[in-house]
Amino acid sequence: MEKVKVVIVDDSPFSINVIRDILEDKGFEVVGEAGNLQEVINVVQDTRPQLVTMDMTLPGTDGLECTREIHKIDEKIKVIVISSMMDEEILKKAKQSRVSGYIQKPIDPEELIAQIEKVISSDKIFKELEESYFNTFKEAFSGGVTRFTKTITAFDEDKKSNDVEVSRGISVVIGIIGNFSGRMIIDLSNKSAENMAKVMLRRDPKNQEEILNVMGEFANIIAGNACSMMNRKNKVYGLRVAPPTIFYGESIKISKSKIDTLSVLTHTDFGEILLNVGFKRGDE
Repeated sequence: MEKVKVVIVDDSPFSINVIRDILEDKGFEVVGEAGNLQEVINVVQDTRPQLVTMDMTLPGTDGLECTREIHKIDEKIKVIVISSMMDEEILKKAKQSRVSGYIQKPIDPEELIAQIEKVISSDKIFKELEESYFNTFKEAFSGGVTRFTKTITAFDEDKKSNDVEVSRGISVVIGIIGNFSGRMIIDLSNKSAENMAKVMLRRDPKNQEEILNVMGEFANIIAGNACSMMNRKNKVYGLRVAPPTIFYGESIKISKSKIDTLSVLTHTDFGEILLNVGFKRGDE
């Protein structure tokens, strides 16, 4: 197994030696150390570590500014703050700066290693989720259409999609929460929604509100089924769905996502339906 590369940031030689001994004893590879902002930038650019341990109090700067500069170089690098200071305000600011973990000095070796293993494990689990989630949601979608309408769907090619898109008329957004968070969007025309609702209800919809309610419940079931399938693959995901939010009308735009998403255009007996899903790490 490849060793995890770590950079230690601290202006105390004593603390650096303590942290280095703990890490190397557990098989981590310490590839550099730094005591100020410029040293942090230089060593991170040169070594590209997977993880940085970060003191909060540094000459001319602080650990949060250093963390932000690290993420400008590579946003995937994990940062664990090791500091004598810990209070709610500092923890809040650390989270806003996308710090992945926080422990207080004096350093407990077991706590430090446990925190690092948790962060590294979370990164690996997220990569696992990234590789499988979209096929799972497509499977749940096609299975849901078949169960509800006794028809089949065909998918176009998957594509990455973070741009603003013009809605076909109705967009149902399902928030996803858990150890990772995300969203699912189902977008379709009013006519497609009406025809689909008619088959699902086995009668004509009473009004527009009933059509929207049917689409909201359909999307909620698809997302819930997909999350259950993901959780069966790895219970650590802990995924759950939030109630649907429905947007409809003319000239509706699907806003640009702050997370990476995948989209696919599906062809059904009721017309084209866009499926869009994306997730992010918990510390993003």
